[in-house]
Amino acid sequence: MKLPTISLLVLTMVLSACGSRDKEVVLTKLKNDDSGPEEFGIVPGKPLQAPENYTTLPQPNPGGANITDQTPKADGIAALGGNPATTAGGISAADGALVNHSRRFGVNSGIRQTLRIEDSETRRKYGRVNILRLGPNNYDRAYRRQWLDSKQETARLRNLGIPTSSSPPILPGRRR
Repeated sequence: MKLPTISLLVLTMVLSACGSRDKEVVLTKLKNDDSGPEEFGIVPGKPLQAPENYTTLPQPNPGGANITDQTPKADGIAALGGNPATTAGGISAADGALVNHSRRFGVNSGIRQTLRIEDSETRRKYGRVNILRLGPNNYDRAYRRQWLDSKQETARLRNLGIPTSSSPPILPGRRR
C-alpha cells in the first residue's frame, strides 16, 4: 500500500521539475471574469468649490478635462514642493540642474529591457525555481550580495551624524 503512494509522490515531483525553465516566473495571476462594475476603476472627483471669480471658469468642454478631475501626478508634485504645472511639458527650469546632474554619466534609453535580460540570466545561473520551498529560492541566492542590512546601515548613518527619522529611536539601555 505504501509503495504506490511513494511512487505517485516521486512521479509528481519528477513531472513538476520538468516545467518550463526559460519562461518568466509568474507569482500570481489575477483575472476578473465578473461582468459587474470594477470597484477599483471608479475615481472620485475633487470636491466642488465655489470659484473666486465666475468669469475665470473655463468654457464647458464635453468629453474633455474638468477642473474637478483628479490629477495625481500634479498633486504629488505639489505635495513635494514642486510646481504642478511641470506635468504638462516635461522638466521645469528649476529642476534642470538636478536632471543634468543625474545624467552626467550618460543615460541608457533601454535600461528596462537590459535589466530584464540581466535579471533572467542571473536567476537562470542559480538554477530552477524552488518548487518545494525548501531553503532559499534562486532569487534570494542570486541577489544576496546586494542585500542591505537595515540595522547596520542605520547604525552607520547615526555614527556619521545623519538623522534617521524613519528608524525607531535608540532607547536608553538598548544597543544600537
